[in-house]
Amino acid sequence: EEQDRLLRHQPDQPQNPKVLRIAVIGAPNAGKSTLSNQLLGRKVFPVSQKVHTTRCKARGVVTYEDTQLIILDTPGLTSPFKAKRHKLDEAMLTDPWDSMKHADLVLVLVDVSDHWTRNCLSKEVLKCLSRFPQVPSVLVLNKVDLLKKKFILLELVTELTEGIVNGRKLEARSAFKHNSSSSAKSPLQIAQAFPPENRAREPRCLQETDQAQEGSSLDNSGDMRASESSLVTEEAQGPKHDGPRDLKNMKGWPCFQEIFMLAALRGEEVDTLKRYLLMQAKPGPWEFHSGVLTSQSPQEICDNIIREKILEYLPLEVPYGVIQVTEMWEEGPSGELLIMQNLLVPRKSHMMMLIGKGGKVISRIAQEAGQDLMNVFLCDVHLKLKVEVKS
Repeated sequence: EEQDRLLRHQPDQPQNPKVLRIAVIGAPNAGKSTLSNQLLGRKVFPVSQKVHTTRCKARGVVTYEDTQLIILDTPGLTSPFKAKRHKLDEAMLTDPWDSMKHADLVLVLVDVSDHWTRNCLSKEVLKCLSRFPQVPSVLVLNKVDLLKKKFILLELVTELTEGIVNGRKLEARSAFKHNSSSSAKSPLQIAQAFPPENRAREPRCLQETDQAQEGSSLDNSGDMRASESSLVTEEAQGPKHDGPRDLKNMKGWPCFQEIFMLAALRGEEVDTLKRYLLMQAKPGPWEFHSGVLTSQSPQEICDNIIREKILEYLPLEVPYGVIQVTEMWEEGPSGELLIMQNLLVPRKSHMMMLIGKGGKVISRIAQEAGQDLMNVFLCDVHLKLKVEVKS
């Protein structure tokens, strides 16, 4: 009722409100929901090792002083073939595109720990960027803490940006003599020349070339060190890419305004990105009351968190066929939340897997989901799960 009231009420506008709508896009399992949760400061979006955990477009709201960030957490961009394979709703294909239509800025997330996919942007991401070239875009390299050889980041930046950032050309040049140990000793440096009007809001992860300042380490603890090369910038040669392009031979996107490197799961450098986003906000009316954290209903949050645990503990394709039916949602005598949910599966073998030997799997799912729900709703939660074969 409180959530409904806040969503229905007019936003409590400050005198000079500012707003920024941010679409977070990327390949499945790049860490979009993890990053969104870190920006919000509380877990409201489901997170799992399995792809397609996020099933629909959901909005998170960060309100800080006179500024409101609206985070559009979207399903991973996927192809119609993969959507059919995972029995995904049509919304999984259309929601990311709808988010781009309403976005003031887009964060493109790349999982740098995945050596199969990190060297190029997916065709679906490139299609999205090419279709909406007018929306400013920022490249976010995620999971950098999992990289042992940090000099790889320099190669990835060059490939994923086609060597151009903020309209300037990047050029890699050797800063140290190559040897086997150098990659572990020197801090990663990425230099970029910013136009004068942007100097005041230059992020810490990118640096001015003309002052030749020392590059910042990716990790305050000192264990995220990199690279025998640094990137310097020159004026980009040739025309800027302002419209749709032939995507067949493209690996990167030459129109990114900034690059950020972070570890969303550990929260490293997320505050740097958050400060940057707050500075990009433009004057405009708020969409939500300052007390709103997400546009999702409590029931939707509950469904998402339970599904997250099912994805985590069931093998392969099995979780994608589970249907969730909430049979009870009540407030108990002491203010606790009483939830009973029925999980319908297509086969008896799936039911046995979901229950587990001696009921261990379903008990663990209920316990972990209940704990997450307590952290979200800030009250005691008693969650009961039943499993049945759907007729």
